[in-house]
Amino acid sequence: MARNVLVTGETLIDFIPERSGPLEEVAGFERRPGGAPANVAVALARLERPPFFWTRVGDDSFGRYLERTLAEYGLPDRFVERDADAKTALAFVTHDETGDREFSFYRDGTADTRLEPGRIDDETLAACEWVHAGGVALSSGTARAATLDLLERAAAAGCTVSFDPNWRPELWSDEETFAAAMDDALAHVDVCFATVAELEALGVDGDSPRGLARAAIDRWSGHTVVLTRGSEGAVAAAGDDAPWSADAVEHPGFDVDAVDTTGAGDAFVGGAIDALQRGHDLADAAAFANAVAATATTAPGAMTALPTREDVTAVLER
Repeated sequence: MARNVLVTGETLIDFIPERSGPLEEVAGFERRPGGAPANVAVALARLERPPFFWTRVGDDSFGRYLERTLAEYGLPDRFVERDADAKTALAFVTHDETGDREFSFYRDGTADTRLEPGRIDDETLAACEWVHAGGVALSSGTARAATLDLLERAAAAGCTVSFDPNWRPELWSDEETFAAAMDDALAHVDVCFATVAELEALGVDGDSPRGLARAAIDRWSGHTVVLTRGSEGAVAAAGDDAPWSADAVEHPGFDVDAVDTTGAGDAFVGGAIDALQRGHDLADAAAFANAVAATATTAPGAMTALPTREDVTAVLER
């Protein structure tokens, strides 16, 4: 199978709580595969577009479980690295009564922080049309240099480059450090997927969601910003140099019975990449991505809740 999408970043274990409430009040958890870029890669695979996935896990039981899980979802193991000297990262998830979640990370020196520059060969990049990365990789270790190197080389190779800042305050010393790292990455990015809170943390100002997206385009060199808004849907804006419609669009999302919002943003990103790469305009891509994200909230977990194309079509057609 020809693969023209490459996703890179962390794969980790999400520990999902048995009930909502703060971490200190939860007695039991269920192990689930996770990590934002891993979720995006699996979302694409579930939509019948399995990408290459560059990631790094520990040579431990969690890492072997994740390797097996990625393979079961149809992702090739060519760029799935195993680190003999580092553990696999862990994240404990807490939910409130609405399904919204927070994370507590255990990833000091873990395998995902130890990606090294130059591991993706020029031939692979030349065959790729789209490269996507997430911001967590920039927070520590050699993974920051490795990710920035890949984004720069992908842009030079003519790939469409997308990026999700994935603001996790626990992983950064302060907002200024986070913003500086994101500016380094976004200098090579065409499409930015972000939340309102992330753009505000990056110092972007706007009097409305559309205005915020437009302001973000003006700040960086990319041509498209997609603003994810949870249950309120999404806003997308594109500049005149974008290969799809340049008008700002809004989609209200879909009304579903949400069980767990973990990974919904990643599902949205996977759906948007799939739709845009298939040649859909920005409005249709926003609708499709919202349907993917909404469907993903109707079951617990992140990766395990990602829908098939048939599932998404059912939401779009109802």
